[in-house]
Amino acid sequence: MYIATIPNRTSPPAILLRESYRENGKVKNRTLANLSKLPPETIEALRLALAGTTAVGAIEIERALPHGHVAAVLGAARKLGIERMLGSRRTRERDLLLAMIVQRILAPASKLASARALTGSLAHHSLSEELELSEVTADELYSALDVLLARQGRIEEKLAGKHIKEGALVLYDLTSVWMEGRTCPLARRGYSRDGRTGSLQIEFGVLTDAEGCPVAVEVFEGNTADPATLSTQVEKIRKRFGIERVVLVGDRGMITDARIRKDVQPAGFDWITALRAPAIKDLVREGSIQLSLFEQTDLAEISHPDYPGERLVVCKNPLLADERARKRKELLAATENELAKIVAATRRPNRPLRGSAEIALRVGPILGRFRMRKHFEVQIKDDGLTYARKEAEIAAEAALDGIYIVRTNVGSERMDASAVVKSYKRLAHVERVFRSMKTVDLDVRPVFHRFADRVRAHVFLCLLAYYVRWHMEGWLAPLLFADEDPAAGELNRKSAVSPAMRSPGALAKIRSKQGVDGLPAQCFKGLMSHLATLTKNHVKSATGGRFVMYATPTPLQTKALQLLDGAAP
Repeated sequence: MYIATIPNRTSPPAILLRESYRENGKVKNRTLANLSKLPPETIEALRLALAGTTAVGAIEIERALPHGHVAAVLGAARKLGIERMLGSRRTRERDLLLAMIVQRILAPASKLASARALTGSLAHHSLSEELELSEVTADELYSALDVLLARQGRIEEKLAGKHIKEGALVLYDLTSVWMEGRTCPLARRGYSRDGRTGSLQIEFGVLTDAEGCPVAVEVFEGNTADPATLSTQVEKIRKRFGIERVVLVGDRGMITDARIRKDVQPAGFDWITALRAPAIKDLVREGSIQLSLFEQTDLAEISHPDYPGERLVVCKNPLLADERARKRKELLAATENELAKIVAATRRPNRPLRGSAEIALRVGPILGRFRMRKHFEVQIKDDGLTYARKEAEIAAEAALDGIYIVRTNVGSERMDASAVVKSYKRLAHVERVFRSMKTVDLDVRPVFHRFADRVRAHVFLCLLAYYVRWHMEGWLAPLLFADEDPAAGELNRKSAVSPAMRSPGALAKIRSKQGVDGLPAQCFKGLMSHLATLTKNHVKSATGGRFVMYATPTPLQTKALQLLDGAAP
C-alpha cells in the first residue's frame, strides 16, 4: 500500500490510500480510501509507517512559531467585525491594518519593528502566515496608516452606532503624550500630564460609552486647553453620529460655564461635571454649605441662585480627606526643610548668602515646586530670611478636604443624587483607557511620527487596539483577576461617595488565585504570554514531506480560546 497525491485542477489535491496488485501479468492500482479530510500530520504519519520508517528521527521541526496569542487576538478582532470596519472587501491594506492592530496588543513596537516582526524568516509569531502577508515593509505600513485615517470617520460612526444610544451617558476626557523630534506641526509645549514639562507633546481626547468602551478619538496640538476641545466633540456626537440627546460627562476643567453656554446647551445635551475649588470655597464662606452636615451623611443635594436650573450634589469622602491631609503635611514639611537650608546659608560663617535678590532666586523655585506659596508668610531681607506657616489659611483649606460638588442639569426624575455622583465617577473608565494606551499595554507614547496625519492615524490605531483588548478582557474575565459581577459589589457599597466594592466572587478569586474550573487566575499580559507557548510547527518528514502541526494546548489555553469562541487547534 502507498499514499498517492492526485492533482484536482483548481481544487486541493486528493490524497488517496492505494495498493498495487497483478492481474493477468499486469500491474494495476486500486483505491482503498480517500484520506483528503485527514489532518496533514496524520497522513504523514501513515506515509512513514507504510514506508517502514521508524518514528524516532522520522520528522524534523523546521520552525516553531508562537501562535496561541495570535489566534486569540485575531479571533477576537474578527468576532468584533474589525475587518469589516476597516474595509468592505479584503485588500492588502486591510490585512496590514488588521495586523498592526493585533501586533499592537501582542507586542507594541515601531512601524519598522512591526514590519520585521511580520516578515518571512524574521517573523516573531504566526500572524503574518495567518493573514498571508509574506514580506512586509515599513513603507507599506505607513501607507496603510494613511488609508486608516481616511476611514476614521466612518469607523467611528459604526462604533458609535453600536455603543451609544439616544439619552445615554457619554464620557469624555483629554490627555497628553510626549513627542520625539521637533518637526511635527502638532507638537507644542503645554501642560504635561506625564510630568515631561520640557518636552514637546500632543493631546488627544477620547469619547467612550458609560462602561468605558471607546468609540472615538481626536488629536489636538499640545498646547490646547481642555475646554477648547469640547466643541468638536459636541459637534461630532450631534452631526456625525446623528445622536440628538445624550448626557455628556466631563471633569471640572472640561465642562466649564462658558462651554455649557456656548456648546452644550445649544446642542440640547444634558451634562454632568463638578465645581472648581474657588466656587466651593465661595459656597462654604456664604453659608450655603454647612460643614457640620457631613457629621451625619456624606452626600447632600442643594440648589443655589448662582446656578439656576442646576442640581448641586455636595459630597465628602473621608478617605480622600485623609489622603489630602497627608499630602499637605508632607509638602509643608518638605518646603520648610528646603527653606531651612536657605536660612542656614544666610548664617554660615564663610561666604554667607547675601542680597534680597539672590535669596529670592532660591526661595521662588522651592515655593513653586511644592505649590505651598499660599501657605507661607515669607520675608526676605538683604541679610536673611524668615518664614512662618499661615495657620489660618491652612486650617481653612483643611476644613474642605475631601469635599467636592457634582453639578448637573439632569432632573431628579431621571437621576437621583446617588446616580449623578456615580455617573461622574465613571470618568475613571476614561482614565483607564489612557493608562492602557500610554503604558506598556499599547505604548502610544512616545510618538515618533513627523507628519500630523500620521500622528492622528497612529493614535487612532492604538484606540482600535484598545477596543479589541477591552472586549477581550470582558470575555476572558473568568480567567483573569477581574470582577465578573460588579453589580454584586455595588450591593455592599455604603454610598455613591464611598469607594467601589469588589463582588464576593472577585474577592474569592483573589484569595484562591484561581479562576473558572480551578484554573490559575491570570493578569491579561500573563495569559497572553501563556497562550504564546501554543506553537504552530512547520514539520519536515524523513520522506521529504512538509506539513503544519500545532502543539497540544494546555487546559488553560483551551479554556481561553473557548471563551473567545475559538477552537483550540
